[in-house]
Amino acid sequence: MARLRRRGFILEGITLGWNVVGVAVLAVTSITAGSVALAGFGLDSLIEIGASTVVIWELSGTGERRQRFALRLIAGAFVALALYLLIQSGLALAAGHHARPSPAGIIWTAVTAVVMFALSAGKARTGMALGNPVLIAEGKVTFIDGLLAAAVLAGILLDTFAGWWWADPVAGMVIVYYAVREAVAIFRHDH
Repeated sequence: MARLRRRGFILEGITLGWNVVGVAVLAVTSITAGSVALAGFGLDSLIEIGASTVVIWELSGTGERRQRFALRLIAGAFVALALYLLIQSGLALAAGHHARPSPAGIIWTAVTAVVMFALSAGKARTGMALGNPVLIAEGKVTFIDGLLAAAVLAGILLDTFAGWWWADPVAGMVIVYYAVREAVAIFRHDH
């Protein structure tokens, strides 16, 4: 059990470190490119930092009450992400906002997708072995982070190479469905 808990801490530490670097990279690339999708992905990285911190806090203690509180915090992060992306992407679509090409954004989101999917799988296995619903739920946050990276990458590539300006904000919208679905699932599990 201690070995599994240590693995959970390591997975969360890697996620936390990756996303701290990601916030800086995405801040620069989103401003340089004027990309709604990259800005939304940066916000997702901030939420992932919060979710990882919650799981590290939860893994350091025990108890159903602590788990329920941690799950509510993660669900709240999903709701915040969905609301931000819905508003920001909607405004960009309505204004006809055109992002500029971002080679650094393309590279970062491609690598991040691979890293997040691998971390998500590790968290799911570890959470199941520990019987820890918080680590499992945060693994879903990490999976959604990987999906968002893939959606943002697709949007940036379509915008850059096909000239589809609307692909950037639509990439931000794609993840709203998944974020809302996960928040609802956590709130239902909690009741």
